[in-house]
Amino acid sequence: MSDAVQPTAAEVRAAAEAIKTALDRHLAAVERRSGEDDPAVYEAFNQLAAAAEVYDELLYDRYDEVTPFEIPGADDSLPPYAGPEEPNAISVLIRRDYTVAEPHRLLAQAQRVEAAEYEDGGEDADAVGTVPGALGVLFGEFEPDEIASRHKEFGLEEGDSTLWVTAAEEPAEAGEWLEAPFEETDPQRVVCRFDVSAVFDDEEDDEDGDDHDEDGEEE
Repeated sequence: MSDAVQPTAAEVRAAAEAIKTALDRHLAAVERRSGEDDPAVYEAFNQLAAAAEVYDELLYDRYDEVTPFEIPGADDSLPPYAGPEEPNAISVLIRRDYTVAEPHRLLAQAQRVEAAEYEDGGEDADAVGTVPGALGVLFGEFEPDEIASRHKEFGLEEGDSTLWVTAAEEPAEAGEWLEAPFEETDPQRVVCRFDVSAVFDDEEDDEDGDDHDEDGEEE
């Protein structure tokens, strides 16, 4: 890293002071906790983790040194499983993020769907004139998994995604959770989760790059 973009010594010192402040706040939140799942403790924890991560990055960029701190990943942020030992029902919660990278391609695909459905140019044919309208048409026509596998065709660029499997004693009543599907998710009933993120891909690429460098030196 060039001197022009390196953090200053003062910035590293300020990041260290921010950790000290975050530590005090975390300890105070723990001492005042109102229960096992006190949101104030979670918030203080996240602030401490963020401060430690900033300090670690600045320390490395400025002095090429690291800390002994390990920032918990997404899997570590969940509390221990406390659901039924033999679940009678499960719920699968999925979130996928996309960037609308090529709106013209998205609109064109939606127009093809509408043209096939409304060959006579029916009243709903104009619904694809906007990005929200085109998204409604495409997600109404294709399954989410198909859109995920063909996202480039629809002008979309993949972002992060996550899948949570939660356990329950009994299946939910039909229609009771549809208005707020993710509102009452209990982290202690998450059996497993799977995350996909560009962050992980970058880490793997860095490791692969290191391997290639080593191979090159051996030659």
